[in-house]
Amino acid sequence: MSTLTSRMQAVQSPLIPIIGELIRNNPGTISLGQGVVYYDPPPEAIAFLPEFFGEADNHKYQAVQGIAPLLKAIEAKLKTDNGIEIDGQNCIVVTAGSNMGFMNAILAITNPGDEIILQTPYYFNHEMAIMMASCRPVLVATDSNYQLRPQAIADAITPRTKAVVTISPNNPTGAVYAEAALREVNQICSDRQIYHISDEAYEYFTYNGVPHVSPGAFPHSSQHTISLYSLSKAYGFASWRIGYMVIPNRLLGAVKKVQDTILICPPVISQYAALGALQAGAGYCKTHIRAIAAVRQLVLESFKHLEGLCTIAPANGAFYFFLKVHTKFNAMDLVKRLIQEYQVAVLPGTTFGMNDGCYLRVAYGALEQETVAEGIERLVQGLQNILE
Repeated sequence: MSTLTSRMQAVQSPLIPIIGELIRNNPGTISLGQGVVYYDPPPEAIAFLPEFFGEADNHKYQAVQGIAPLLKAIEAKLKTDNGIEIDGQNCIVVTAGSNMGFMNAILAITNPGDEIILQTPYYFNHEMAIMMASCRPVLVATDSNYQLRPQAIADAITPRTKAVVTISPNNPTGAVYAEAALREVNQICSDRQIYHISDEAYEYFTYNGVPHVSPGAFPHSSQHTISLYSLSKAYGFASWRIGYMVIPNRLLGAVKKVQDTILICPPVISQYAALGALQAGAGYCKTHIRAIAAVRQLVLESFKHLEGLCTIAPANGAFYFFLKVHTKFNAMDLVKRLIQEYQVAVLPGTTFGMNDGCYLRVAYGALEQETVAEGIERLVQGLQNILE
């Protein structure tokens, strides 16, 4: 029986449920852990639901790739917001969130034993998906500001490499990758005939005028670039499970096999809600992101009290800060103490592949400003008391 579970034994356990149990055991804890937003879907999303109920066939399976009106709406959004043209060489697949898109991509392009290059710190679900596919994550460290190191990525490519993964704006660091570095990585992938998987779930979450760049918009990139998007963050859609991917046409058959097997089709009711959300457009997201930007500034001001105790790299995107804590404490032990003694929860860097030193991911997008302020005050006080 043990051989039947050996593949999954090699996969790390999801940490958020473990942190959730610690929070439940310590009532009153403020969570700066999970990466979700504080706001709800736009009214336009809810307004589209009667259209779903108005058609009896919507209760049956629909197209594996996504319903036609949503595919058309996404095509328009990609052109307007990302500069990506759907041009006959590429196509859109609606997915159950961008995590589903990532799994679709990995299963479509790899064989067991193949390699996928991740930047560290990585997004843990990416590493988990690669392991589940019996492939090997190859880890390339980012620089001291968590920016890409294109030459190190090129040096890590082997005959087994199938793709390089970038996430910008980044989870867990909040870094927004420079356009020049993304272009260099994209060109490396083209030259080496591997894929560039670009996860852009936080595309609208940028600050200080720092632009988001979509590699799928670079000239001649459509045949080797896989772009992943999600409504979960920008539109408050986390539980609706809707995202989409832009892929080269030659991958469509393989991706549809994966999606038909795991999912059959994306939730149709959620696709109707997504139509409404895209009708509301990026303006809806950006109104709320301005509020998150104010919270971000509050967090930065509070973090000034941690000078000398933590290194806090620039983070102009998403809604995370990734703290390097100057301590010999194990990160998970520190997280437990913060929850149990100071009633504030963050995530340990170990779950993002950072095992050399103590790192914490702080998420500030899920709560109203007053609650975040209280949570950050607890975090700062806890770190000061524990470390000084």
